[in-house]
Amino acid sequence: MKSQQNKFEVTITSEVGELEGVILHTPGLEIENMTPGNAERALYSDVLNLSVASMEYDELRIVLEKTTGVFQVKTLLEQVLHNAKVKTSLVEKICRNENAMEICPDLLALKDKDLCRCLLEGVLMKKDNLSRFLSNERYTLRPLHNFFFTRDLAVVINDWILISRMANKVRSREAKIMEAIFDYHPMFSVKTLDMQSLETANIEGGDVLVAREDIIIVGIGARSNPEAVDLLVEHFKSLKKPQHILVQELPLTPESFIHLDMVFTLLDRDICMIYDPVIMQPNRYKTVLISIDNGQVKIGEEHNLLSALEKLGMPLNPVFCGGNSDSWVQEREQWHSGANFFAIGPGRIIGYRRNINTIEELDRKGFSIIDATDVVNNKVDLNKYGKYVITIDGSELARGGGGCRCMTMPIRRKPLT
Repeated sequence: MKSQQNKFEVTITSEVGELEGVILHTPGLEIENMTPGNAERALYSDVLNLSVASMEYDELRIVLEKTTGVFQVKTLLEQVLHNAKVKTSLVEKICRNENAMEICPDLLALKDKDLCRCLLEGVLMKKDNLSRFLSNERYTLRPLHNFFFTRDLAVVINDWILISRMANKVRSREAKIMEAIFDYHPMFSVKTLDMQSLETANIEGGDVLVAREDIIIVGIGARSNPEAVDLLVEHFKSLKKPQHILVQELPLTPESFIHLDMVFTLLDRDICMIYDPVIMQPNRYKTVLISIDNGQVKIGEEHNLLSALEKLGMPLNPVFCGGNSDSWVQEREQWHSGANFFAIGPGRIIGYRRNINTIEELDRKGFSIIDATDVVNNKVDLNKYGKYVITIDGSELARGGGGCRCMTMPIRRKPLT
């Protein structure tokens, strides 16, 4: 039974409402347990330097700790493992999924803290028989190199949680861990929906934006597919509330387009960040509106994402990733997560400092530019600013293939007035 004490209500009805709770995973040794030979399999294009990445990540973490409630995956997971039944079920599920049942008894014998570390950082393979001795694998359970991109693993939609079905098996353990946290941690009492009923369905959190209580936007491309959207439609039909799902088709290549939030994020009630070549050019990548009301479904193609949102009563003014004068600059900054901003409140966002043309474009749109180090060192009072962008270092983190939205899983925001 879940404890009824210290409950944390989970609710997200927008991308920009004042943030009241977020889940992070500070990068650990799992980042270093990677070589050039396995980086591609781990969904990286390069090997990250943990010491540099950690310093950059600390800027994001400390800024968030100063502005909202922050929860760490490692702490939540260790607390969930205190429940013996949950511990056994989760470990058996992970070992079965990763063909590692031979180490299941050893894992279950570990103390909760040590087990938590193994589930995140990996378990070295014991070379105790010929097959394993000759194997090129280093780990029986591979390290979770991508876990600091917590956004991808689950999405709070209004008052329930969608558990992602990851496109790559190398990340499936992450989603299983998050599902166990939301289902069994005493702090949470929230309904979860997993997408396991259809093996061909894939959906990841970077492709899902909660635009409004009755509007979600879903990207389909390399990581999320139409089959998952069909399952979402069925779920919304069962809720018997009017709902709109805007579907944005994404390019399959290059890898910088893996998720919708790499080309489109919401910054304020009426402002968004866009990568123009994908979002604003019709006849290249389709925009489809699915409307659900009283069990009935209507579906049709729209001109583009912004015009569709305006039709639904949500007009947005776009800010252009990389500026709007040079397509080469746009392409370069999009590659390094130049469109991937995270809102801690309406018009209050965090992004990478390295994307100077995008930051200058925000400056022209009335956003004050605040260096994260000044926030960390208590040199600025954020309450004295209106719209602002807090800039963090991202020279190393960006090489992992994601930005500030990718590294954050919001679990509660105040409703927009």
